[in-house]
Amino acid sequence: MSMGFFVSDYAQASDTLDRLRSDGDGIILVANGVYHATIKEGGNASALLDKAGELYALGEDIRTRGIDESKVDSRVKVVDYPGLVDVVFEKFDKIVWL
Repeated sequence: MSMGFFVSDYAQASDTLDRLRSDGDGIILVANGVYHATIKEGGNASALLDKAGELYALGEDIRTRGIDESKVDSRVKVVDYPGLVDVVFEKFDKIVWL
């Protein structure tokens, strides 16, 4: 069973993901969670990006925060609202909001 994890805050959710995740899981970054896709901590990408094979970020939330989409980590796919709906319904069996 694949799960999609919505991450809506920049606070680390790594410990929860470590307990819940399995193969085929993905992370969907929304609201302040999109900072994980762009902010470098000590020159390194957010550790959260190493927690899942599929990574998505909501483009509207990236732009709302004044972030240039070219600064998004190459592992993260930027999606719009219709794309987000497709991801939720087509990629994952269950959704968890962290």
